[in-house]
Amino acid sequence: MHRRSFLHYTSAGVTAALVGCTPSITRYSAPPASPTLPGMLFATGIENSYPRIAGGTRVDQMDTSGHSTRWREDFALARGIGVNALRYGPAWYRTNPAPGRYDWSSADEQMCWLRDSGMTVIADLCHFGTPDWIGGFQDPSLPAHFADYASAFARRYPWVRHFTPINEMFVAANFSAMLGWWNECASDHVSFARALRHLSLAHEMAIDRIIAERPDAIIVQVESVEGFQPADLSAGAIAHARFWNDARFAALDLTLGRVPAASVRELLADAGMTTADYAYLRTARARGRRWLGVDYYVTSEHMVGADGNKVAAKRRLGLASLATTYHARYGLPLFITETSRVASHALAWLDEQWAETARLAASGVRVHGFTWFPLVDTTDWGHALRVVRGDVDPIGLYRLDRSPHPVAGAYAALIAQVSDRRFGTSPLAAHARARSG
Repeated sequence: MHRRSFLHYTSAGVTAALVGCTPSITRYSAPPASPTLPGMLFATGIENSYPRIAGGTRVDQMDTSGHSTRWREDFALARGIGVNALRYGPAWYRTNPAPGRYDWSSADEQMCWLRDSGMTVIADLCHFGTPDWIGGFQDPSLPAHFADYASAFARRYPWVRHFTPINEMFVAANFSAMLGWWNECASDHVSFARALRHLSLAHEMAIDRIIAERPDAIIVQVESVEGFQPADLSAGAIAHARFWNDARFAALDLTLGRVPAASVRELLADAGMTTADYAYLRTARARGRRWLGVDYYVTSEHMVGADGNKVAAKRRLGLASLATTYHARYGLPLFITETSRVASHALAWLDEQWAETARLAASGVRVHGFTWFPLVDTTDWGHALRVVRGDVDPIGLYRLDRSPHPVAGAYAALIAQVSDRRFGTSPLAAHARARSG
């Protein structure tokens, strides 16, 4: 099962003495062997989700994928295929083991390697989990503590310019506070809204602290792009689809200066949202230096029944159409920050998503980057990380033993051959030419 399939078909301690290498503000250019569009980033990422599940078990994907011990190999694989950017971040629960205490021993060497490699790091600071001493996304102290952490990270690694403060706030709130699967394991609309409130405040407070350390920071704000259609013309199906089409924008609306839909505002009021909260969130920050990261999968488009159950849309509108909706709403340049599909469909999927990206660019949308995510296969995403079974999801560029899937060669060939004059190059065609050449 695809790593996002589960999302869419459910109803509704010591300060480290280790300094490592001394960071600097130096920006490194892309490797010269990888010609790209001007400013275009080709990326992959290390899957670094670390939510707690029922019973308090921590599911750390960097451990289960072997990255924690094989990180040098993984970074070398990424560089070897020609990517010039990596979505990456240490596990917050490891690096911030207590309030005001930081332990960078799981990050310093890795960050030093990446700095010296020349790859652009898009620092992923919160990926679906919180430290044990924070009560999940229901904890009202979350925004202040996360802002402190973001500040400490930016100060520790001042050469990092690109930041994703909180990954997929809508998904984090949905899984933790509506579906009851992660962290606080709540399952009601008010808890969902409370999580959205705390995550949105945390995101913006973190940006304030990041730009205090790095005034030219670029915020790559990542969200799963979703589309919901009523499965039939019944009032129930139409109402459920309308709610989810409103809810998908909630965190983005709150953090990008828009007023959420009335249905979302009602829930936020019940969850304690105040006029002061809205006033703070409407304050423009990092103006002109925000990109909207869009995550798109085969399961991003849904049909919703009268009972609220969701099934895959019979016909997808596609990445370009859905992403254009988000671009029109927020007016931000885009970055394709996640896409992938299981190995048996991966080559065709890469071809389709690159063609969709070309469509976006041809329509006048500024696209800053494209990402096949993740670098290495994951485990247990087929059941939402709700249980630990070790079931492999073959969606990476490389298998867990670090042997390449065919899509790794296709992605490398695409990166190597894309240029100003060949934006529409097909990955399959590029791969075939590379093999025959």
